[in-house]
Amino acid sequence: MGLALHQNGNMLKIGKSGEQGRTSFALSGRIEEQHVPELLTLLAGEPEGSTIVFDLEEVRLVDRAVVRFLADCELRGIQLKNCPSYVREWMETGRL
Repeated sequence: MGLALHQNGNMLKIGKSGEQGRTSFALSGRIEEQHVPELLTLLAGEPEGSTIVFDLEEVRLVDRAVVRFLADCELRGIQLKNCPSYVREWMETGRL
């Protein structure tokens, strides 16, 4: 599955892959607060108890609301793979 969200000239691409109880969403581009509802919709569509991974290797920029969202995701057990170091630092130091 592939999805591209265009808002205000910024694009977020989402690729989905899965295997036996594990779903990975590969995110690329810029993620902004306006994308969070769509990400929540994608998460809600996954079976309860499945392992979910956000692969952030191709993410170029996030805003504060997205850092909060990602921190909340991690607290709920969603794995953040290839998380950019600046995002990890903001999550760990609370600079939200």
